[in-house]
Amino acid sequence: MIFSELLPFYSLFSTMKQLVFLLLIILPMTQLKTQPAEVLAAFQPGQFTSSTGHQLPYRVLWPVGYKQDTTHRYPMVLFLHGAGERGTDNQLQLTHGAALFLANQTAYPAIVVVPQCATEDYWAQMEKDTLGNRFFNFDEVPNPSLAAVTELLNQFLQTEQTDPERIYLMGLSMGGMGTFELLARQPQTFAAAVPICGGTNPALVPIYGTQVPLWIFHGTDDGVVEVIHSRRVVAALKRLGVATRYTEYPGVGHGSWDNAFAEPELLAWLFSHRRQQ
Repeated sequence: MIFSELLPFYSLFSTMKQLVFLLLIILPMTQLKTQPAEVLAAFQPGQFTSSTGHQLPYRVLWPVGYKQDTTHRYPMVLFLHGAGERGTDNQLQLTHGAALFLANQTAYPAIVVVPQCATEDYWAQMEKDTLGNRFFNFDEVPNPSLAAVTELLNQFLQTEQTDPERIYLMGLSMGGMGTFELLARQPQTFAAAVPICGGTNPALVPIYGTQVPLWIFHGTDDGVVEVIHSRRVVAALKRLGVATRYTEYPGVGHGSWDNAFAEPELLAWLFSHRRQQ
């Protein structure tokens, strides 16, 4: 058989090799974003429409036996995911953190709400210049997804069995930035907050710094959201005389949330706080 006759087979073989190579890259990425069946089953889906018409998918982990005793009030945790989990599927936002609350559901029964930011939106008002430097704005009106989160939070406070003195806020990366911004917008709502590898404008810290206990986390080698952003917040808190809790992981990159979620005292610290009157 001459080479010209073999050429179609060679081209087919080359194409198949390329497809296999792409599958080897894509499949692990897909698996990373696949939610465990037990997490999807435990976190019930919901859809919220804000006063401006913005659609906000969300998931809720209800305490075991919720509403069997209508006089009981539960703590509530609002969890803000990172930029990689934005979308409309109402699943991706459970990638990080959801399993932590499910595993500790008996020890720390709480209403855990995990909304999903729109694909083209961002929890915090943040801009980046051509060098990658981040700048945090603070307009009167928040971004659409965060504005919807605020309305959803208020709805839960009004209609569900929440303990208004035990409302907690947690977020990672983009969600860490959203945590700081939401604290500045509603400083009297939250009993404690956990921003992980986030950032904010340090000028906003005095709005909530003396009111809300914080446990801040960051990795020293974070190449996505530089550690300087958390250090600036801690420095601003120190200027206020606040001895906040700050954990910095040497040699850890952007995924410092894994380290934070493994902290044995994390949930005990979070749920120990009540809102200051």
